[in-house]
Amino acid sequence: MSLTDNCGRPLLNLRISITQRCNLQCAYCHREGEVQRANVEAEKMTRDEIVRIAKTAVSLGISRIKLTGGEPLMREDVCDVVKGVAEISGLRDLSMTTNGLLLDKLAKPLCVAGLKRVNISLASLNPETYNKLTGGKLENALAGVKAAIEAGFSPVKLNMVVLKGVNVNDVREMIDFARDIGVILQLIELDPVNVSREYYSKHHRLLYEQEEMLRQRATSIETRRLMHNRLIYHLPDVTVEVVHPTENSNFCMHCTRLRVTSDGKLKPCLMRNDNLTDILTPMRKGATDEELKQLFKQANLLREPFNKTA
Repeated sequence: MSLTDNCGRPLLNLRISITQRCNLQCAYCHREGEVQRANVEAEKMTRDEIVRIAKTAVSLGISRIKLTGGEPLMREDVCDVVKGVAEISGLRDLSMTTNGLLLDKLAKPLCVAGLKRVNISLASLNPETYNKLTGGKLENALAGVKAAIEAGFSPVKLNMVVLKGVNVNDVREMIDFARDIGVILQLIELDPVNVSREYYSKHHRLLYEQEEMLRQRATSIETRRLMHNRLIYHLPDVTVEVVHPTENSNFCMHCTRLRVTSDGKLKPCLMRNDNLTDILTPMRKGATDEELKQLFKQANLLREPFNKTA
């Protein structure tokens, strides 16, 4: 039986940021809502601490866990972290968000360790645009995408943040690319978390035009009721999901997530940092399993829609 918050929303998904270090510098990255980058610091949580937090979550009915960052593959023990979480009885799904640059060598070991699927950030198929946005090399990211497919992750999803004046005209090419290699594409509106007001104003673009194009081509349209009510467009040869920004009231009213920050705090809302619950410190002070469950329950009751009206 899953927990529900005061608005009746079930708590089904946990996103654990296992590092804030990253090997790219994407201007649009929301860093899971964490204010400070930690590129020069070691990871704050050990493998065993991450696994214990995840085990506590699963014992309370959370069945899906996603490992995030930063770039989670920056951790030298990432395969051990995955293995530890994957072995938790009752866990139904273990996934990861990554920029893919290190997947070329790690995809198969991660799959063996128990990772089920990956979301790979890919904002452009143009090498120049990709480098300008991220500071990285497109060829490395594409090698990671290929390795993820060959390793057997299912599904592999590409996350494309659509930016006005940068890559809006590249959407159709990305759809064709996703079709050709057999992956799912997620078109994501830029959200205002951890970006300047100026950057958001300059690059935010509503996806209505793209959705209308998808609607005309779709053979069926699915609503992910337990994933922010997002729409999935099933085209004859490719599937495209559209993710509207978190200030969307429909997004907030159907949220089923809780986050764990890279420094071990339970974070009820991506948009807020004023209602965090420290779980790492009590754990290190000898908290029992029951006490950790109570901290999760406390954090769950702090969950509320950031935007309650349209």
